[in-house]
Amino acid sequence: MKTFLEVHSGLSALLVDKSKYTGMWVSSLTHSAIRGFPDNELVSLKERVDFVEEIRRITTKPIIVDVDTMGDIRHIPFYTKCFSRAGVYAIVIEDKKYPKENSLLKENNHQLEEVDKFCQKIKVAKENSGGMKVIARLESLIAQHSMEEALIRAEAYVKAGADMILIHSKEVVNCLEVMEFANRFKKISKIPMVAIPTTYILPDEHPFEIVITANHLLRASMKAMQKFIAGEEVELASVEEIFKLVGK
Repeated sequence: MKTFLEVHSGLSALLVDKSKYTGMWVSSLTHSAIRGFPDNELVSLKERVDFVEEIRRITTKPIIVDVDTMGDIRHIPFYTKCFSRAGVYAIVIEDKKYPKENSLLKENNHQLEEVDKFCQKIKVAKENSGGMKVIARLESLIAQHSMEEALIRAEAYVKAGADMILIHSKEVVNCLEVMEFANRFKKISKIPMVAIPTTYILPDEHPFEIVITANHLLRASMKAMQKFIAGEEVELASVEEIFKLVGK
């Protein structure tokens, strides 16, 4: 199993690069939040490419980039090539309509893209990927659609050329629907699966090849900043630790 951890700055990327994690996850939520923006595709893909190039200069581990819906299909060839040239291992495209809403919002109105249109996005991305992986992210369970619809979409995305399938869910604590999807999907396809267990806990034995810890470094740093501002005790890294990580 490969494990990827969210990064939102050069400093966080350096920490992950020296950690036990397989690679880095560039999250749309944390990349937006660190700029003070909501996660609804306000941050351009160009900014995400620039950030990838920034962390690629100082790190060596694989990078997976959350590219949201990837916007207009006419832009996909350009951005796919940019991410590939920047040394990205994989991009994740989600099957919502543009502009998307964050999947973890409690009150939402998630609109899924038509299957044929999303399949076309996958095909265009693959044609311009230069060997970079294209991961199709299924939002059916987030949008409270049926398991059958999720499986139908997944099969279509595989036929369109997706290298992996990411099934997303915001089930709390248990992971029954994620595991049901995974076990049923294995019967129709052998391509790898990806999970993002933010609100639920995966069992030790599971069929996912990649597991992404999607927003935890930003959440940890935000909590520490809130405590410090409130005058509460916070354990601080020494200046010497910073010098050791980034150089003198």
